[in-house]
Amino acid sequence: MADGINLLIIKGGSTEDMTQLVETVKWAGRKGSSSRTLSVTLIDDDGYKHARSGINCEEGHQCIFSYNGTELFRGIIMAQTQSNKKKLQFTAYDNGIYLANNKDTFCYKKKTASQIFSDCCTRFGIPTGSVASCSYVIPELTKSKTTAWDAIEDALSQDYKATNVRHYVSSSGGQLSLLTRKENILQWVIEVGQNLSTYTYSRSIESVKTRVKMVSKEGTSVAEKTNSTLESKIGIFQEIDQPDESLSKAQVKALVASMLQEKSAPKRTLNVDCLGIPEVISGIGVMIIIPELELNQTFYVDSDSHTFKDNMHTMSLQLNYANDI
Repeated sequence: MADGINLLIIKGGSTEDMTQLVETVKWAGRKGSSSRTLSVTLIDDDGYKHARSGINCEEGHQCIFSYNGTELFRGIIMAQTQSNKKKLQFTAYDNGIYLANNKDTFCYKKKTASQIFSDCCTRFGIPTGSVASCSYVIPELTKSKTTAWDAIEDALSQDYKATNVRHYVSSSGGQLSLLTRKENILQWVIEVGQNLSTYTYSRSIESVKTRVKMVSKEGTSVAEKTNSTLESKIGIFQEIDQPDESLSKAQVKALVASMLQEKSAPKRTLNVDCLGIPEVISGIGVMIIIPELELNQTFYVDSDSHTFKDNMHTMSLQLNYANDI
């Protein structure tokens, strides 16, 4: 059992401390997923000064995981496995899972992504915390027989295309929040020779575009922009899109500029293994320093996996360059 961890199991109206039974904890999340997960391996045996956990996912048992006095995860246990090796493994999901596991028909007119997020949570009884204010009013969004998470992702995608501002959903203390990504850049630094043990860095221009053109429904060009410097190096690669009719000419020009800025950037993916930092999870940004790669900049965390075992806390991260910072 790693020092500093605490695991509580909630069974109906009672709460039991299972910390002494814990062998390994893996706490993970990734971009595009509605929820974070907690995977725990417990001793499953009647031993000295302890009994079996008595966990039963069919009874709706829940768990709270804390590290050094700070709650990191709260959610419902949805799967468990027991074996003759006297081990019990379970996987729990935070309350974002209710967005992915509830289907309905969603019809919105002249609503922002913030309003759509709040409505989806209200429909399925999900408590909400902070809800970022999204400025773009979506003319119409209709999603038939799909999940609440799909409706929210669609709304956030449309908001991003119109504003170039990214938002993400996060769960904390049993509440779901809608947060602005670039406002959640932490001051944590991951650096070779300090807390970074291994890394793999990949770069690609396979999806890069040097030109972006906006066309009307009739196919007429309404705005376009070119990265001439990049084009002189790699040639012409053009993207074409159709803007929302509700956008003004100035907004369309701004959209073209922001799209080109994003699409002309090469894809940079960095995978690192390092000492664990509880605050570093998918959705936030961290400073990465790797002198031999000439990296000294902010990356967004696209996926994270934290492991607590044998008095150690380590993490594996997949990161992408923060183009909007």
